[in-house]
Amino acid sequence: MTPIENGAQALLELHRTALAAMRAGRPMPLSPSVAFYAGAQGVVVDTSEAAFRDALTRDGEETGALLRLWRKHLTDWDYAADATTEAWCAGTAARTDERRTVVFGLLGLELATSKLLEAEIPVNKHTGPVVISQEYTPWRGIGAPRGVDWYWPAYERYLREAKGWSDGTVADLGEAAERVVERLADPTSVEAYQSKGLVVGYVQSGKTANFTGVIAKAVDAGYRLVIVLGGTLNLLRGQTQRRLDMELVGRDNILRGTVETESDYADDRDWLRGRFIDHSGLPSERGGFDIERLTTRENDYKSLAQGIRALEIEKREKSLPLYNPRNLDHAAARLMVVKKNKTVLAKLVKDLKKISGLLGEIPTLIIDDESDEASVNTVNPRRSGNAERTAINEKLSELLSLLPRAQYVGYTATPFANVFIDPSDTADIFPKDFLISLSRPKGYMGVQDFHDLDPQVPEDERTVANSNELAYIRSIDASEEEDDGLSLRRAMDMFVLTAAVKIFRETEDPLVPPETYRHHTMLVHESRLTADHRELKGRILKLWDESGYTSAAGHARLRELFESDLLPVSRERADGYAVPESFEKLAPYLGAATARIGGDLNPVIVVNGDKDIESGEADFERRSIWKILLGGQKLSRGFTVEGLTVSYYRRRAGNASTMMQMGRWFGFREGYRDLVRLWIGRNETAGSKELDLYEGFEAICRDEESFRAQLAQYSVLVDGRPQVTPAQVPPLVSQHLPWLKPTSPNKMYNARLVEVRSPGEWQEPTAYPTQPAALRHNVGLWTPVLEQLHTVPTAFTYEFDDVARRHRVDALVGTVPADGMLSVLSALKWHSGEQFAPHLAYLEEITKHSGQIDDWLVVAPQHTTRRQQIVLGDSARSFSWFGVERRRDPLFGAISNPRHRAALLRIAGALPSCGDDATEQYVAERRGAIALYPIVEKRNTDAITPDGRIDPGKVVMAFAFVAPSAARGRSNQVVRFTTIDASRENEAIISQ
Repeated sequence: MTPIENGAQALLELHRTALAAMRAGRPMPLSPSVAFYAGAQGVVVDTSEAAFRDALTRDGEETGALLRLWRKHLTDWDYAADATTEAWCAGTAARTDERRTVVFGLLGLELATSKLLEAEIPVNKHTGPVVISQEYTPWRGIGAPRGVDWYWPAYERYLREAKGWSDGTVADLGEAAERVVERLADPTSVEAYQSKGLVVGYVQSGKTANFTGVIAKAVDAGYRLVIVLGGTLNLLRGQTQRRLDMELVGRDNILRGTVETESDYADDRDWLRGRFIDHSGLPSERGGFDIERLTTRENDYKSLAQGIRALEIEKREKSLPLYNPRNLDHAAARLMVVKKNKTVLAKLVKDLKKISGLLGEIPTLIIDDESDEASVNTVNPRRSGNAERTAINEKLSELLSLLPRAQYVGYTATPFANVFIDPSDTADIFPKDFLISLSRPKGYMGVQDFHDLDPQVPEDERTVANSNELAYIRSIDASEEEDDGLSLRRAMDMFVLTAAVKIFRETEDPLVPPETYRHHTMLVHESRLTADHRELKGRILKLWDESGYTSAAGHARLRELFESDLLPVSRERADGYAVPESFEKLAPYLGAATARIGGDLNPVIVVNGDKDIESGEADFERRSIWKILLGGQKLSRGFTVEGLTVSYYRRRAGNASTMMQMGRWFGFREGYRDLVRLWIGRNETAGSKELDLYEGFEAICRDEESFRAQLAQYSVLVDGRPQVTPAQVPPLVSQHLPWLKPTSPNKMYNARLVEVRSPGEWQEPTAYPTQPAALRHNVGLWTPVLEQLHTVPTAFTYEFDDVARRHRVDALVGTVPADGMLSVLSALKWHSGEQFAPHLAYLEEITKHSGQIDDWLVVAPQHTTRRQQIVLGDSARSFSWFGVERRRDPLFGAISNPRHRAALLRIAGALPSCGDDATEQYVAERRGAIALYPIVEKRNTDAITPDGRIDPGKVVMAFAFVAPSAARGRSNQVVRFTTIDASRENEAIISQ
């Protein structure tokens, strides 16, 4: 070692000691601390900030370690939000530049040092979780330190060191887990309280990591019985058990003094490679506490052979209750991962009843994974097939009644979860205390990545570089597919090509570490019926046998697909990963690709029962899998299809949540995002209807994103109090899905949404009527407005700084006084008036009461050609009509063209000027904007006569509006509810 390297190592150790010693997480002056420890340890080294800056900019391992050290501590301070933070953060919000400035000030850093750290370690401003909550009593970080910090610090280290998570990602997870744990009851409280909540994530987006973090923090705080409900299938329960054992419980708690060969993971690849967390001995022997497993990967909960001793938690001081810290801190936690099965849950309930005297003292955490499946009793009891679900719901209720200190936290990927659709059937698990919507993780490939939502680029100018649909989506024509299976063959060909690209990257790309592509899979999902699976497997095997992947004809077919599809997309979207520049460069890897997939003469795995996993065929944990997976329900919820690259999807679903859960192509695709493809049915038949499944997913996505955005907006506290509580969320759901109501006819939502304020925001109602009389009524209301518009269109344009093109819309325009427009809007008929009523209340407020609007600019967009014109009104004027369909009957999807919005948002004051004179002449501080869209649905287009006449009963007069950006009403509250029964304010459902 050179003296410089010795000095760098010494400085690193001094900084590590100084940062670790900063009490209670509070930043303290750095230079004096480092100098103090240097003197105390007799280390002769330059401790100045100049030396620190020099060390940060050198090459070498010490520099990397120093940056990692500072990144962790700065990230912790950036994210800090507990009670102790308030004492030093000077009122700054977490993850802001202002917070970082306070931290640098408390550290006493020189300006040059602050700037260098800011450049090397910028503030992570990733949006945190959205919390809708009752007011609660804070207990985390208040008073004397509670519990034993063991499992959360260990899990943090594991995520960073073993899984390679960044400090920011770990901090995001820690923050989200903390938002859950702080809303549970204090496990040491004398008074028992059951908190119930719901955590909403995204499909295949890391919910297990979140609840692992919640469990780690909860057991550290004092929870001593953890029950994880791990799905309805053995394979899902086993997956969850292994994950918790590997990342939380650890080798020492699993072995408990036995030899390695006796472990239930003795043949597990990750166990043998040392990838299970290691506590360096039993935690109880090292100042912590143990976790004892009551279930294993292979074995679900069973009635205990030796009485109930395994569930009886020892008390160090017999005279004190278990929840007293003097007992809790020394007691081992019990963990069980239980399948949602009435027999298994009945055994657990039976055993718990045997220790009834202790049950009232055990702080318990129940984690319900996929909580909207089986846990909720939402199906009409008169319908068949509901006995199992009812029984599971009943056992959950028994569990909660037996354990008065139990906290229930449900996890789901569906914002419109069943517990909000019908709380009347779920009184026992309704999330009365909190709803937490997790932020979309970095690197996650979700619905938005497969659709062009609100595109900035005109349709005729889209390419694979700027259009997600063109890059990733391939259409299946149902009529053609039934005859020749052309799309299925092309999907299989793409599966082989992408396999070859992965092997090419493994071989040629230094960015790709070993085993990045341990799994490579294709999913075929057409039906839930096992008989259909047998027939489809035969078709796939026949196509594989006839593929000729090693023949000249097969190579010619693959070359055409490579050059027309794979290569153009990868050139634009490979994100730095190696791309073979020609088919000749890829061809040498095709043999290895086909061998990995079908070398055993079995390229297909059918997954439609637990036996497929138990036999090891589809067990991603035990072996590398490069196969085509064919299945239905078993693959549509909770089960992670690793390495999924190509999907072939034609399955119809009856509701939004089921359809979303079938989207197994969502997830993390590090190293092969550019290779992902989805073949999806665009004209599938369901009864007498023809369905476009791709548009169905888009409609779901728009509803869900709108709902999540609402929750984020409503989660902001006003005067320190929540605007929305969990009991008020069900009527918000019904705004998006008006057909979802409490099933029981004598029940109703206790909360009614009264007003939604939206200054400067684009609002687009979608629940228009279907009855001809109501449509004629609405046309009659809007016709006088249309007839007073200018006869010559105005060309509005708007140019964003980050979009290299102007957004243009040609439109007929006119102004209407605010009270006149309110008269029109108040008289409109709706399919579901509840959807627009809260917006109308806001418009009445700013028009009649606070007087924050003078008039509306009415804009009727016109096509650039004379096509699609209809005649409306007595003046025989013609206007452009738009062909839009009801994507989720009776609701329309998006109606407006995104290019129409910018100019109207500018007119209402929501966007800055871009210098367009035509737009600027209409800008006024107290002016709103309304866009009118006469819609003729596809089934009615033949009713338009050659001269443009049409029955007004076949025209939907749709509109969008932007209220003036300054029209905020009389308070900062953006949403307002009324409670039907004020004495039961926190109850979601009441009797009529």
